[in-house]
Order: sequence, then structure tokens, then C-alpha cells
Amino acid sequence: MYRNHLKRIFDFALALAALVCLSPLLLALTAAGAVAMRGNPFFAQWRPGRDERLFRLVKFRTMTNARDAAGNLLPDGERLNAYGRLLRSTSLDELPELLNVVKGDMALVGPRPQLVRDMVFMTPGQRRRHSVRQGITGLAQVGGRNAVSWEEKIERDLEYVRDVTFAGDLKILFATVAAVLGRKGVSEEGCDTATDLCDHLLASGKIGRDEYDRGREEAERLIAAASGRGRA
Repeated sequence: MYRNHLKRIFDFALALAALVCLSPLLLALTAAGAVAMRGNPFFAQWRPGRDERLFRLVKFRTMTNARDAAGNLLPDGERLNAYGRLLRSTSLDELPELLNVVKGDMALVGPRPQLVRDMVFMTPGQRRRHSVRQGITGLAQVGGRNAVSWEEKIERDLEYVRDVTFAGDLKILFATVAAVLGRKGVSEEGCDTATDLCDHLLASGKIGRDEYDRGREEAERLIAAASGRGRA
């Protein structure tokens, strides 16, 4: 009953209340972000949601659009400024996702919506994590966030999918508050953010360059198809 019906009601009501209560903070961060990022303070990106249907996830922008002389984006570390690091370390960049929850794209608790190029490299078993709405927070986020391996994160996502309960969601929400206050696991060791699954698999020798390139191309086709539906 909770998984199929009550969870959506709970998510909608709590997310809407949070948006109303946090509206002054959201407005302040929007204004500060416009200055710090020298333009649009929001970042939108296609992510796979429930049943792998793509949606546009919205966050506060944490990296500038600085480019080199050839017009290519600079490495993440050079575009992640002090303001962006503050947003990430406090998880304030995730607040606009409350809009995704109200719309029904996401849940408050569930597996984090990964990149499309991450999804295409998951095994069929691992892709069962998409059988529920993806969440702002989840078991992987309260259990190490980006400081744990991809395999551990996906296994925790699957553990959540196997047993979705109201008590479990409340426990994760309270644990999320503690994790955010502790500011732990924000980035992967040795990285400014986190390694994509496809790059992890390639670097560890679990896939070859040809499979890597094919997967990236498949992800681009999925995004192009979703973009076309969005404009229609």
C-alpha cells in the first residue's frame, strides 16, 4: 500500500511544504548563483527515472561554463568555484529537485538518478534500481555517498528497491540530515566530484574501448530522443 500509493502522497505533500518554507532561501540562492556563475544559476540534465523514462533533473549550478581557447569546457576542478564547493558540501545544490518531486519525476527517498551514460552500462540486474522513482536521497547517500564504490552504491539501491517502507524512508531522511551536517562523502577520493560508471568500468578493465564508445553513443541517442519528445 505504501510503496504503490501512499508514498507518492507523502512525497508530494512534504516536498510542497518544503518548497513553501524554504522559498526565501531558494530565492537567495538563485540570486547568489546568478552572480557567482555569471548567468543562469540553474543546471538541468536528462536523467533516467522510474521505468527508465528520462526526465529533466534541476539543480543549482555548481560549475561555471569556463572554456579554453578552443571552446572546450575546462576540467571540473577548474570550473568548480568556491561558491559551487559550498553548495555541494552542504547539499544545497539539490534543493531545486523538490520541484521534480512535486511534478512526480522523483521521490524524496529512492536510488539517486544517475547519468544516462551510467544507466546504459549497468547490468540488467542492476537496472532494476529504476523500478521505483529515483530519490533526492537514498541508502547509498546515507551510507557513504560518493566515497563508496559504484558496486556498493548500486547494491544499496537494489536493497532499497527490495523493501520500500514508510519506516525505512523516515529512517533514511533523518540519516540524510546527519550526513549533510557531517559533510562526508561529497566527492570521490582523488576526484573533484565522482567518476562516471563507464569511466570506472573502462579504467578497471571490465569493458573495452569499443564497448565504452558504443555505450556512450547509445546514451546520446536516448537523450536525443527524449529531447525530441520534450520539444514536441
